[in-house]
Amino acid sequence: MSDVHVEEAGSDGPLLLCLHGIGSSSAAFAPQLAELSAYARVVAWDAPGYAKSADPEGPLDLDGFADAAAGVIRSYGSRAHVLGVSWGGVIALRLAARHPDLVESLIVADSSPGSGTDPAKAKGMRARATELAEVGPRAFAEQRGPRLVSGEAPAELVERVIETMASSVRLPGYGYAAESMASADLRDELPAIAAPALVLCGDKDQVTGIEASQVIAGGLHKTAYVIVKDAGHLANQEQPGRFNAWVLSHLRITARIPE
Repeated sequence: MSDVHVEEAGSDGPLLLCLHGIGSSSAAFAPQLAELSAYARVVAWDAPGYAKSADPEGPLDLDGFADAAAGVIRSYGSRAHVLGVSWGGVIALRLAARHPDLVESLIVADSSPGSGTDPAKAKGMRARATELAEVGPRAFAEQRGPRLVSGEAPAELVERVIETMASSVRLPGYGYAAESMASADLRDELPAIAAPALVLCGDKDQVTGIEASQVIAGGLHKTAYVIVKDAGHLANQEQPGRFNAWVLSHLRITARIPE
């Protein structure tokens, strides 16, 4: 996928594709690129229309984002373990449903079955593109970023989350992403997903929340469910040591990475 920018680290081991949340980019996975690359080939994308990736030629729905992720996997010529955070988790689940031949396993963090499960959430999600257009990326990020981590998160992490969002989101890509979330309700398709999954959620996640992660875990057949202590919505960034340890234990089982 020449129009999709990726950051890569590691040269050996299984392919781990990382899909960021709706207000983020590959920068969200700096702790995973740094640490998990000792065990896996870690690839983090900028979704189409985000950060360094080109704007899509036309509107993308959830299937379109999932197919773009499938294209990234195919470009490496192998199956992938797919790690998705929040919106990235929704894409990862749809990817596993649409392209089961490409997905070795799933790691779904601080995610949900989509905003289409609740009319109020769907309406709020659809309003975001207008808000971004009105206030601009910087003010948008300053308003939303602090909620993505717990109240105990260090100031430098809060600033990094805001900076990542401000430099990553733009229209029309963000609008397509918001609509893909607003129209998504994955509850009926979860039981058909065959890939083994690890579902994680920060214990202080106030954005998607623990119940939404439990719905995912309960709907999947082969799943382990983990609460990450002292973490908000961005558990992979707020508690990277704990998060990475769980991901590595999952990969040791699913990819048979040696101890």
